[in-house]
Amino acid sequence: MCVIDKLRNREIKIVDTTLRDGEQTAGVVFANSEKVIIAQMLSDLGIDQLEVGIPAMGGDEKDAIKKICKKNLKSSVMAWNRAVISDIEQSIDCGVDAVAISISVSDIHIQNKLRTSREWVIDSMVKSVEFAKKNGMYVSINGEDASRADEDFLIEFIKAGKQAGADRFRFCDTVGVMDPFTIREKIARIHKETQFDIEMHTHNDFGMATANAIAGAIGGANHIGVTVNGLGERAGNAALEEVLMALKHVFKYDMDIDTKKFRELSEYVSNASGRELPAWKAIVGSNMFKHESGIHADGALKDPKNYEAFEPEEVGLERQIVIGKHSGKAAIINKFHEYDIELSPEMANKVLEEVRAVSVRMKRSLFDKEIVNIYKDLCEEE
Repeated sequence: MCVIDKLRNREIKIVDTTLRDGEQTAGVVFANSEKVIIAQMLSDLGIDQLEVGIPAMGGDEKDAIKKICKKNLKSSVMAWNRAVISDIEQSIDCGVDAVAISISVSDIHIQNKLRTSREWVIDSMVKSVEFAKKNGMYVSINGEDASRADEDFLIEFIKAGKQAGADRFRFCDTVGVMDPFTIREKIARIHKETQFDIEMHTHNDFGMATANAIAGAIGGANHIGVTVNGLGERAGNAALEEVLMALKHVFKYDMDIDTKKFRELSEYVSNASGRELPAWKAIVGSNMFKHESGIHADGALKDPKNYEAFEPEEVGLERQIVIGKHSGKAAIINKFHEYDIELSPEMANKVLEEVRAVSVRMKRSLFDKEIVNIYKDLCEEE
């Protein structure tokens, strides 16, 4: 079975953790009102489940989660917890319908962070799961640092959680050390051994979070964890917009997601988090559909498919032909068509020569007014 068919034949659910892991980005704090708006936007987008925060923090965190729960969103609402009964009680009090129970599963963490044993880890997880299920919660057991855990122990951990009543396992590549080829094989083995729902939660320390998330899905995972703009601790998480558009266009996976809202959502989260949305950001960056290079601009003008993988309107952007140092004659002629000016080939060359010179002096592309002024000056000279 080919890779595309492996994905097409399964239902993949998207779990957004912008309001939990995204807000754990150093220096990022969302106002309560912003949290509610982001949750609503994600629900309207069509995201299956939202991980909205940590109720055990109390105070504003818990208030925001309660407000989100009262919105009666289409998305399932999940809260994050340690494998501690009191944490889960706080989550239940907020009104969420799902809980993530997180505990370290790698020996590195068990010995150096928790300073305990593998047996204690499984016992704590099982007790927490049993309590959550008695209270009617959907339960994800999160294996923190799963990518560095002993694989046999990981399988034992998952089987114990499954027997206790858990609904899925979150495979956390906590420090982003996996590669797509290894993670696909690892998830395939874990899924075969456990026959359990698996969620991919990948970090971007080596720039492979999106690739690793999708590779895990190819291996057998049926949930993918994401954040808007890839927000998250250190280098961030798999980006919602990247994962969804890759699934749709690269892997031909049909998802009921309103991608036209991507740019609006990305801008809002960027402003709320105080983190710049780079112009070169994949999928939603303003440069995605800007063309300046002469060959590229000419090709895009003749047929956008020459240099665009999808239509800009699909993600809420617009196509732009930028005039600057690398522009060609076709772009210059096209720009003046916007002003109902038909340039002769000779004038187009003259304008292009001056545009390139001015662009180098100013170290940027030029505004329309500057380009028109160049044309007017050349006309006066003649």
